[in-house]
Order: sequence, then C-alpha cells, then structure tokens
Amino acid sequence: MLFEIAVLEHPKKDKDGETDELEKLVFGPQFVIAEDEQQAVMAVVMENAGEFKKINQKRMEILVRPFG
Repeated sequence: MLFEIAVLEHPKKDKDGETDELEKLVFGPQFVIAEDEQQAVMAVVMENAGEFKKINQKRMEILVRPFG
C-alpha cells in the first residue's frame, strides 16, 4: 500500500501557552510503500534518522495518510 508522510515541527509557546508562529514543515512529503501506517513511519524514520535528531521531538508531529 502507498502512504504519504510529512513531519511538522510545532512552534515554541510562550509562558501563556500562545505563539504567533505557524507549524514548520521539516520533512516531506514523501511517498512510502508499506503494509500499514506504522511500518511506513518506521521506514521513513529509520532511513532519515540523522534529520530527525535535529528536530525537537516534543514538538514534532508525523502525519501519515494512505495514498489512493
């Protein structure tokens, strides 16, 4: 099955929990062939581990959707 994956980094929030910034696209979108969403995410993360180390994981969101 074909999946499309993108990774967003959410902005830092101030002490009041607000921000004026938008999310930032830090990876993708990339197409992956896998049996399910979990395998698709694992494949992308393992292939691009160096890039994901630069992202604050607490603010990272991985978006996955089946394509087609």
